Amino acid sequence: MKLQRNGRTKALAIGAVAVVSSLTLAACGSDNNNTSSSASSSASAGTSATAAADCGSGQLLAAGSTAQKNAMDVWVRNFQQQCSGVTINYQGTGSSAGRAQFLAGKIAFAGSDSALSATEVASSASVCTGGGKAIDLPMAGGPIAIGYNLPGVSNLVLNASTLAQIFSGKITHWNDPAIKALNPTATLPSMAIQTFHRSDGSGTSANFTAYLSAAAPSDWSYGSKSAWPAPGGQAAAGSSGLAAQVKQVAGSISYFELSYAKAGSISTASIDTGSGTPVAVSADAAAKGLAGATVVGTGSDLALKLNYADKTPGNYPISLVTYEIVCDKGNKADTLPAIKSFFNYTASDAGQQAAAGAGYMQLPAAITDKVKAVIATLA
Repeated sequence: MKLQRNGRTKALAIGAVAVVSSLTLAACGSDNNNTSSSASSSASAGTSATAAADCGSGQLLAAGSTAQKNAMDVWVRNFQQQCSGVTINYQGTGSSAGRAQFLAGKIAFAGSDSALSATEVASSASVCTGGGKAIDLPMAGGPIAIGYNLPGVSNLVLNASTLAQIFSGKITHWNDPAIKALNPTATLPSMAIQTFHRSDGSGTSANFTAYLSAAAPSDWSYGSKSAWPAPGGQAAAGSSGLAAQVKQVAGSISYFELSYAKAGSISTASIDTGSGTPVAVSADAAAKGLAGATVVGTGSDLALKLNYADKTPGNYPISLVTYEIVCDKGNKADTLPAIKSFFNYTASDAGQQAAAGAGYMQLPAAITDKVKAVIATLA
């Protein structure tokens, strides 16, 4: 506990904007992706000279995970209202593309729904100078919703087995006996199922397929991969692309973060985990499962292991954690102050609450305390 308290103190001293944000951005916890009047009011309040100095300055280029794009939009907007000397340009290019851009030295940090591989960490030595290496800092958490478009059917229930068979092409129609068994009172049409998966390398795909591998190993033989591994189906780029297809195409089903389902008013399936009662997707239900995540990274790396096969009642089993990837040492001197200040805000209670308002789950303090302690040591 002493280590965490010291880390928290250092983090707040380096990134005073977190303190400012906790005072002036607390109302942002219920924000959506549109600028609210309360946020505008906060912006007009300005910042003190000390806080502005602690913000850093200049432009931060970042890219990667589309899963965290909605959270990042909220964070960037709120942060820049308090730190007008910093411009953050985050592009939702997909996790794989973000990691590649970071390792090529093109961006200050990357967002990824999958932790770095050992090979990627080794190759980061060319970017993280002075003996540094790339590390994973968990920052955004959220459930992966199973969105569907099935006219006349609401409150659809699916389980790992039916999802695995649907996305591997073994179940092809909505009135399949396996789906009917989970939805005995629903009038299921004989409509063909149209599945949509990511066309780009995606941590969302990696986490969704990890769930299928863990919870339905006899029905899913394709492993867990960022590049969609199963045959068949149709592809679209980004979580926004998948959500758009489901909204438009009758009979369709796909996987994307809850924030996209909310934004598009897309129906989502409840998941029968075998615990007795199907669990509807929500940030609170997913957070219960995340509480059991364990840190498997070493040193400053905080990569987590999630238990996708958890059958605890009330736990939504399909979720992901998005990491911000940065150098532990060897970050560029001109962008380091702004990186630390921005990360201090996103890891703060105010930052986490703002993301929760956009459909994400607030990471447990046990995780964010570790993140803050590492932020203080970035060099």
